[in-house]
Amino acid sequence: MRKSSLGALVAAGLLAGGLSAGSASAADLGGNCCADLEERIAELEATTARKGNRKVSLTVSGWVAQQVVGWDDGFESNVYVGDIGATLSSHFKFTGQATISPGWYAGYVIHVEARNENSLGITQAGPGLNALGLLQSFWFIKSDHLGKLSVGLQSQASDNTAILVDGSGSLVPANWVAFDYNSFFLRSSTGALSAVASWGGIGGCHGGGAIGDCNGLTQNVIRYDSPTFGGFSVSSSWGEDDMWDVAARYAGEWNGIKVAAAAAYNELSDEAFGVPLGDTFKYFQVGAYIEHVPTGLFLYGAYGNAEYDVRAGESETYYVKTGLRERWTPLGHTVLYGEYENNQSTGSSATGAFVQSAFGAVTTASDFDLWGVGIVQEIDAAAMSVWVSYRHLEYDDSTAVNYEDFQYIKAGALINF
Repeated sequence: MRKSSLGALVAAGLLAGGLSAGSASAADLGGNCCADLEERIAELEATTARKGNRKVSLTVSGWVAQQVVGWDDGFESNVYVGDIGATLSSHFKFTGQATISPGWYAGYVIHVEARNENSLGITQAGPGLNALGLLQSFWFIKSDHLGKLSVGLQSQASDNTAILVDGSGSLVPANWVAFDYNSFFLRSSTGALSAVASWGGIGGCHGGGAIGDCNGLTQNVIRYDSPTFGGFSVSSSWGEDDMWDVAARYAGEWNGIKVAAAAAYNELSDEAFGVPLGDTFKYFQVGAYIEHVPTGLFLYGAYGNAEYDVRAGESETYYVKTGLRERWTPLGHTVLYGEYENNQSTGSSATGAFVQSAFGAVTTASDFDLWGVGIVQEIDAAAMSVWVSYRHLEYDDSTAVNYEDFQYIKAGALINF
């Protein structure tokens, strides 16, 4: 993450405004006034970043994540260096809140991503783009007994619902979204590269997401989150032009068995997200995680179903991951995992539903498979995770085209601050 000069600007403003007039006058008596001024600005910047003002707190957090990806599409291979995809990219976040009265709070979140070679945009032609983008910006009112109301750019209730229950420690390098290969074009067995269809377009997600986690991009919404009762909570949101969703979540642990589950349903009819005029995109997703804590054995699964109100077609995605989370070294937990994902879509490119042949022919069905293995090492002393993983992708549809498999290996790390 890049650290902004906000604190320095605030500190300079305080000095110029006379709020620190006493100390400024004392500094002017010395012969090294400029050095003294810089020291005081740095001190005020550090204090501001830690505390905020006297009423509203300020916390700065985030992570930096980068990885090396070596890929092979059957005819071409290359190695790229970049981040782990928009919404997971390196970022910094400003959060804070103030107490209105006992049990009542007001707060805010400003979340900025610093994307370096965005993996969602990597193609055979080259890496993705560098960009600094606003991911979230909202305020909230929260009650200990009534829940939380948030307004602004934020994760809607159904964003990442199935993903976030994954407590294995391998969520970032291995999930059901096509973060690493979204924009790579499919290639036929003759070597021809598709000009119309990419791997991430399989399944026809709208509102963000790719293959899994449809409606996975932050939006301008009004969102409500209930308090947690016995491990259960619910949330709902509505967004402009138009999107609405509901979600339910549960987390608990009994006799050394950790369980987490979540489900969400959303409807989206905003043409800005690619939904055809007059139609509504509907998506249901559910995810569950179970871990036997004493042994570290875990199992995670997710399911997504997408369809339109008017147009013909349906898309179903299944994802499962299993492995072992164990502390074998003083560094932290080691996670070993294997994963499998499948998407089956039916419809017709002529009606514009979920299936579009990579080479323009009309198709009525498609089948996508992914399998992979990996290892993650957590380094507790540095709030860090390091990973190495391998994935193999296959695709087929009802046309006569034979498609090349796609495979890649990646190694990367994420460090929190």
